[in-house]
Amino acid sequence: MNFIPTKLQGCFIIEPKVIQDERGYFMESFNEKTFQIAIGQNVHFVQDNQSFSSRGVLRGLHYQIGEHAQAKLVRVLHGEVLDVAVDIRPSSRTFGQYESVLLTGENQKQFFVPRGFAHGFLVLSDTATFFYKCDNFYNKESEGGIIYNDTSININWKFPLENLIISEKDKIQPTIQNAKIVW
Repeated sequence: MNFIPTKLQGCFIIEPKVIQDERGYFMESFNEKTFQIAIGQNVHFVQDNQSFSSRGVLRGLHYQIGEHAQAKLVRVLHGEVLDVAVDIRPSSRTFGQYESVLLTGENQKQFFVPRGFAHGFLVLSDTATFFYKCDNFYNKESEGGIIYNDTSININWKFPLENLIISEKDKIQPTIQNAKIVW
């Protein structure tokens, strides 16, 4: 596996080694020992989640605060999404900055989003199946969010915003300046 650091400290794009032949392909999608050595963090995943969405669905930008903060290892099983992480660590030199990566069922890339980041994705293909591991269990009372179109972050979603399919909850999230961020 190739671990590529991003401009956001702790976030990595991961390119697995894919072995292909006439039968299809094989790849190791996760190896805890290799993963922990490469990212320099002791992360243990406790929950797997999966979602299926259609073109234009935007999910996020979500995070968990306090003792329920979550790191995520995300990938796309089929389809294409633009995956986004926003640094919400107030003391970070990259606070309010984002990193995006195109994840597809074909490129098999993964994105590691550590604790202290808001996370979201937008489906660019007709449909997509999105899979992610979390290192902490979801807790509704600890959930927070940032509005997807916060002008201080200025995320390039690579999609017309007027065509988004977005939940009512995500339409009314606060800006990063007004978000409840507690570590």
